[in-house]
Amino acid sequence: MFKKILIANRGEIACRVIKTARKMGIATVAVYSDADKDALHVEMADEAVNIGAPASSESYLVIDKILKAVKETGAEAVHPGYGFLSENAAFAVALEKEGIAFIGPNVRAIQVMGDKIESKKFASAANVSTVPGHLGIIQDAEEALKISGEIGYPVMIKASAGGGGKGMRIAWSADEVAEGFQSAVNEAKSSFGDDRVFVEKFITDPRHIEIQILADGTDAIYLGERECSIQRRNQKVIEEAPSPFLDEATRKKMGEQAVSLAKAVDYCSAGTVEFIVDKEHNFYFLEMNTRLQVEHPVTELITGIDLVEQMIRVAAGEKLTIAQKDVKLNGWAIETRIYAEDPYRGFLPSTGRLVRYQPPEELTTSDGITVRNDTGVYEGGEISIYYDPMIAKLCTHAETREKAVEAMSVALDSFYIEGIQHNIPFLGAIMEHERFRSGNLTTGFIAEEFPDGFEGVAVTPERADKLVLVATFMNEIHALRAIQISDQLPNRPRTVPEEWVVALDREHAVSVRTEPDDDWLIVILLDDDGNERSRHSVSSEWRPGDAIFDGIVDGEQLTVLVERATGLQGYNLSYRGSKINAAVRTHNAHELVQYMPEKVAPDTSQFLLCPMPGLVVSINVEVGDEVKVGQALAVVEAMKMENILRAERDGVIAKVEAAAGDSLQVDQVIIEFE
Repeated sequence: MFKKILIANRGEIACRVIKTARKMGIATVAVYSDADKDALHVEMADEAVNIGAPASSESYLVIDKILKAVKETGAEAVHPGYGFLSENAAFAVALEKEGIAFIGPNVRAIQVMGDKIESKKFASAANVSTVPGHLGIIQDAEEALKISGEIGYPVMIKASAGGGGKGMRIAWSADEVAEGFQSAVNEAKSSFGDDRVFVEKFITDPRHIEIQILADGTDAIYLGERECSIQRRNQKVIEEAPSPFLDEATRKKMGEQAVSLAKAVDYCSAGTVEFIVDKEHNFYFLEMNTRLQVEHPVTELITGIDLVEQMIRVAAGEKLTIAQKDVKLNGWAIETRIYAEDPYRGFLPSTGRLVRYQPPEELTTSDGITVRNDTGVYEGGEISIYYDPMIAKLCTHAETREKAVEAMSVALDSFYIEGIQHNIPFLGAIMEHERFRSGNLTTGFIAEEFPDGFEGVAVTPERADKLVLVATFMNEIHALRAIQISDQLPNRPRTVPEEWVVALDREHAVSVRTEPDDDWLIVILLDDDGNERSRHSVSSEWRPGDAIFDGIVDGEQLTVLVERATGLQGYNLSYRGSKINAAVRTHNAHELVQYMPEKVAPDTSQFLLCPMPGLVVSINVEVGDEVKVGQALAVVEAMKMENILRAERDGVIAKVEAAAGDSLQVDQVIIEFE
């Protein structure tokens, strides 16, 4: 077995590999760019080596720098994680020449299967059903238009060396092919150092289901499937195992086909064979990822098999000790990807410092609920513009899908992040969505269910009442603390006359009663005439400053994310994708607040503002140009993704304040209109 390995990656996957290596008694070496000098994976590893500038093209993608770090530290093997050099055959060859083990498959498998075009040719030759398309390199947009017309719309433009949704565009028309081709090429080059793209037919209403395999070069097994259909811009957002769609017969067929494909290339490591599955259970080979997948934790949770450990053992020359008959799928696992992006602003990337980072506790409860959080960040760390916006992968596992989904809802409500925007409210909304809970999933789920973007989940009257009770409890805790500070705590029950709670412009009159020696609070909701409407009990150990309210409301557990609002605004409460502001005021204060002036936001309609920190790729207009609604004005790259900024109204360009190559901050002016 290896004594020391180097992880040629960063972030949560580097931390994940370090955990298993540590468990196996193997020393670890981290590599890091200048931007990552204070990163968590650097702190966790036994040794760390700086490999250059922040841009991945100058650090994590430079083979010579990785090799130098290997030689300097005496590492015997390299784990590539995912992305970066994980499917780069030249990297595997370079390691082999130096006598360094690559913790991944053989070079031939990487060459044949790691390339999207070559893998499809190989699969087709092996009588594996593939999606119709043009299995060749597209040279320019004109050729892409010609081929797309022959295949028939819709089509998908895909990076040959791609993954993770990078370098991928769906086009429903010739105009979208012309516009999407160059962005796909640019993203492919930026993310993988390989700008080759191809075109294939896009299957409508598909499911994205993948099979996890393990192989040692002689034998191969499959570890069930993962449902990866919840995607946004072709980037997976939520994964689960097993799939709520597959029956045992289809699972077996897909698994056996995946194993046959792996054996055909003498595969030796963990790998994933991805399929597109239509509503009739027909499945088509999509691609093979010759690496560890982002979503591998859900497979580990339902099988109990540590995939990183198996990769290391196979790379060290060991044979698989697990047979196909030994693989059992137990329970259900869900993974949600926590991203640094703002779902309320079109999922624009968000960068900055994690002022507070408080994930839910990792544990296994007595009733079989497991919470796991794979992350590469920490409180006080920074989310930069240079890398993928993933903050963490939150996973839950339970006996049934229903319990795993409910556990995920609670875990998301317990995840507190301050300092940057994040997609937790959006993930919470999906967990609550009736269609998701029913298991009726396709890759079009997000586009179909959130066609106008995400604006939060509507607050029902029942949910509003619950959150009013929470706000009232917290307000009373603040009041009791003030009494204690002034040494005026009474030795008798405290009763508060009528107060008002304003939540989403709806007024709730309440009265409260509490016992000084008890955490229980009786909250009485009043009707419009001041009469008792209903009586409720609330109990919690919440104290001012806590980001999470975790308590019992009317006998039921309730977890709510809490932020103290500014001024007279009370509390901002987040629960299951819903957000409300609840301000608890006395009757007199409630009457007077209407006279407070409202702050009017400045009019920025004459400007195109940069919606996130990023690099200007192109400016598509000039001074004097007339533009129409929806016209592309500029392209800004952030976190390895290109974002096309479009006109929100008709107008004439008065000034252009930015140029290609400029680094911009949020709300920096790009274009001014007349």
